[in-house]
Amino acid sequence: MATIQDVARDAGVSTATVSRVLSAPELVAEGTRARVAASVERLGYQPNFAAKSLRTLKTEKILVTVPDISNPFFSQVIRGVEEAARSAGYSVLLGDTRHEPDREEEYAAMLLRREADGLIFLGHRLPEALAPMVATRGVRTPIVNGCEYSSELGVSGAHIDNARAAAEAMEHLYGLGHRRVGVITGPLASPLSRDRLEGVRASAQARGQAAGLAVVAGDFSIDSGLREATALLAADRPSAIFCFSDEMAMGALEAIRRAGLSCPGDVSLVGFDDIRFAEFLNPPLTTVSQPMDRIGHEVVRLLLDILSGKAQALEHVTLPHRLVVRGSTAGPVVR
Repeated sequence: MATIQDVARDAGVSTATVSRVLSAPELVAEGTRARVAASVERLGYQPNFAAKSLRTLKTEKILVTVPDISNPFFSQVIRGVEEAARSAGYSVLLGDTRHEPDREEEYAAMLLRREADGLIFLGHRLPEALAPMVATRGVRTPIVNGCEYSSELGVSGAHIDNARAAAEAMEHLYGLGHRRVGVITGPLASPLSRDRLEGVRASAQARGQAAGLAVVAGDFSIDSGLREATALLAADRPSAIFCFSDEMAMGALEAIRRAGLSCPGDVSLVGFDDIRFAEFLNPPLTTVSQPMDRIGHEVVRLLLDILSGKAQALEHVTLPHRLVVRGSTAGPVVR
């Protein structure tokens, strides 16, 4: 089986040049690129993608990485991605990173090896291996983020206004008369968690209720919602709890029950995302609804614009959200 060294010798270039042709062909002179491509085909070198891909510089595949494939929120976003990609003639490769940087880097290497035409990542971290690509190609980098927003990422993306959405959830609780509100955030390494917390605090300060906030950090999982809500209820019990994901709200609902309390009679509860299970809980969950399918469609559109050369600047699409009021919130009971 031919090696990259064999290709380099045959083409009369360095192995670094061969690697560059495979990972960033537009950075290599056309003549050199054609010579390397010819050597790859002649020697039968297969760097994990078909020779046709090297000739056309297209695999017609999109790589999507998700931090937690078990989270129903991401499954709905992925459905939107798959629908939009399929309509455009692309297949989707899916990678579950489980919030682990090493896994993120492994999937990033797939893009560098040209096993996919572009990457959509739904987490908050840009893999280190891709930073040089972003710095070199700028707007032409075939990488798009979904759900998170940070100017430091240096890539286009689609998301909601997380700060405004969280502020609206708090305004709903304050409007019902709640003054002691427990907040279970996501990991604060995530820009969306920080933005939501910013919205929470802005609303509390505007209402003069900052002293009534009790903020704890979860990880978006049901287990963390159960754990952190249990701790909140055991302290100076809040009359309402706002969770930064519906999964955590499901855990918080169980914590309320285990404490012998009722929702919303004793403790009101608000989630975030509006996953398909939210309206079927008992009581149905008040939550911030994100347009999950549309996020999926938008990130694919952004990526295809880059791949076609249509993108002229980084684009950050802010999609609409809405607060869905259901049975888990009510006015507080005077104790």
